[in-house]
Amino acid sequence: MRLLPQRLLLILILCLASPAFAAKPKAIVLFYADDLGYGDTSAYGQAKVPTPNLERLAREGCRFCDAHSATPICTPSRFSLLTGRYAFRRPGTRILDGDAKLILPVEGSGEENVTLPVLMKRAGYRTAAIGKWHLGLGEGDAPIDWNNTIKPSPREVGFDKSFVMAATADRVPCVFVEDGAVAALDPNDPIEVSYDNAERKWPDELTAHSNPELLKEWGRPSDRQHDKTIIDGISRIGHMRGGKSAVWKDQNIADRITAEAEAFIKESSGKPIFLYFATNDIHVPRDPSPRFKGVSKLGIRGDATVQMDDCLGRIRKALAENGYEDTLFIFTSDNGPKVSDGYEDGARDDWANENPAAPFRGGKYTVYEGGTRMPMIVAWPGRVKPGTENHALISQTDFARSLAKIVDVEVPAGACSDSQELSYVLLGDSEKGRESLVEQPALGPWGYRKGAWKLIDSAEPQLYFLDDDPGERNNLAKEQPEKVAELRAELRALTAP
Repeated sequence: MRLLPQRLLLILILCLASPAFAAKPKAIVLFYADDLGYGDTSAYGQAKVPTPNLERLAREGCRFCDAHSATPICTPSRFSLLTGRYAFRRPGTRILDGDAKLILPVEGSGEENVTLPVLMKRAGYRTAAIGKWHLGLGEGDAPIDWNNTIKPSPREVGFDKSFVMAATADRVPCVFVEDGAVAALDPNDPIEVSYDNAERKWPDELTAHSNPELLKEWGRPSDRQHDKTIIDGISRIGHMRGGKSAVWKDQNIADRITAEAEAFIKESSGKPIFLYFATNDIHVPRDPSPRFKGVSKLGIRGDATVQMDDCLGRIRKALAENGYEDTLFIFTSDNGPKVSDGYEDGARDDWANENPAAPFRGGKYTVYEGGTRMPMIVAWPGRVKPGTENHALISQTDFARSLAKIVDVEVPAGACSDSQELSYVLLGDSEKGRESLVEQPALGPWGYRKGAWKLIDSAEPQLYFLDDDPGERNNLAKEQPEKVAELRAELRALTAP
C-alpha cells in the first residue's frame, strides 16, 4: 500500500509531461527556408557558412537528423506541410507559375479539407503567412486580375494576416501581395502578366535577349526558361509590365519580409500567434543585401544563407521583445539544395568542392536522401531539452496533427489524412517516428523509406540500407529482390489513385 501513492505520483508526472496535458505555447513559429540543404549551414557542419543564430537555436533545442520534406521541390512540399496530405493526392501540385490558381483548400470547403492554419485558428492563435507563397492565388478560368482584390488568397486558407510573394523570385509578378491585394500598387500603372513562351511578349519589353546589357552579373540566365522580362537587373520566368511602384528590389526582399514578421509579432503582443515565415533565401536568383556580400567563404549562395540566418535572429529577437519567450520554434527547409539553377551567379564554381547535402547524395529534384532529408531544429524553452539530437524518421506532413495535439485542437475526420501524430517526436521525447515515408519525385522514379531501407522504384530498382550506406552508393537490389518486391508493393499501394 505504501507504493501506491508513489505510483500515482509517477503517473501524474508522466501525464503532465505529455503534450496533451502541457500548456500551449504562446507562439508557434514555423521558419521555412528555401532550397537549403542538410549540409548548408554551420549548424549542420558547414564551416565556411557561419549561421550563428541557427547554431544558437540548435544549442537551445533539438537538432533532427532524419526529418523530411514530402517532395524534393517547393510547391508540393508546401502543400503537404499546410494540409497534412501528400501532394500527389491533389492533381496540379507541380511547380506553379506565378499566375497559377490556388491549390490549397479554402476555409469552409469541408471539414475533411481543414488546413494547418485553420487548426491553429481554432486553437485560439492569430495566424500569419509571410514570405514565399508559391501555392497559387485566385480561382476560375479567367486570368488573375492583379489590379484588384485577389480571392481566394492566404486569408481564405486560414491566415488572418498575409504578406507574400505570389510565387518565387525567379517568376513574375515580382510584387508582394498583402492580404489579397498587390502592395503599393499605383492604379494608374496596372500590372500585366503572361506565361507564354515568346522571347518578347510586348514590343517595348526588356528581356535577356533584347537588352542583355541591363543584366546584373549574377542575373544572367543559364537557360531559356529564365530569360524573359528583366526586372531589377535580373531576367525572370514569364513576362510582366506595369506596376513599377509595387515591384520589389531583390536585395531588399529578406529585410522587407522580416520587417513584416516583426510588425506582426509586435501588433499581436499579448495574443497567441502562429507565424508561417517562408524565406526566399537561398532560392535563385540570389541577390542578398550588400551588407552580406562576402561574409561567407562560398560566394553569393553562402552569403544568401547568412542573410537567411540574420532573418531568423531578428524574428527571435522580436519574439523576446514582445513577450513571446514561450515560443515553439521550428526551423526547416522545403527541399534539398540546387547549387546552380537558372542563373550564372558563380555558385557552380564556388561550390565545386562542396556538397550542400552532405553527407547525403542528391539534392533538389531528386529522391535521393539529399532531396528530401532536411535540416530541422525545434526549440521550446522548458519543454524541448537543449542541445539534443533526434534520429526519428519524421515528415513535414506530420506537422499538422502533431501541432494540433500540442495545442489540444481536434483534427476532423478525413482531414490531414497522411499526417501522423508525432508530437512526442517533435518535442524530442522519443525517437520512435514513422515506420515508412513516401518521397514524391519532381520527375522520374518514386522514393520510399521503410526504417533504414530505401527503395528508388526505377526500371532498374535501387535499394539501399542507410544505416550502413547513408550516401546511397551500394545498390543492394540484385542481392535482395524480396526486399525490393516488398517495398515496391507497399509504395504502389500507398500511391495508388
